[in-house]
Amino acid sequence: MALVRISDVKPLSEFHVEITLTTGEVVKRDLRPLLRGPVFESLRADEEQFRKVRAEGGNLVWPGEIDLCPDVVIWGLRPAATA
Repeated sequence: MALVRISDVKPLSEFHVEITLTTGEVVKRDLRPLLRGPVFESLRADEEQFRKVRAEGGNLVWPGEIDLCPDVVIWGLRPAATA
């Protein structure tokens, strides 16, 4: 069985995104609770920077080598730093 990953992303307002999964399912997620810690500071401070999100290798990524694990985004798992 193949892992479910993110194949496309569309930024919405207020740090929400619409993601397309490799299964074809389209879901919306609020990423605000996941944008914690210093690595995400530039995204929290500037929504235009946040809107530069793209799907790459099944993950959500931003310029500056910032990314979010697809399992956290898709399934709502807690990031490792907060587990």
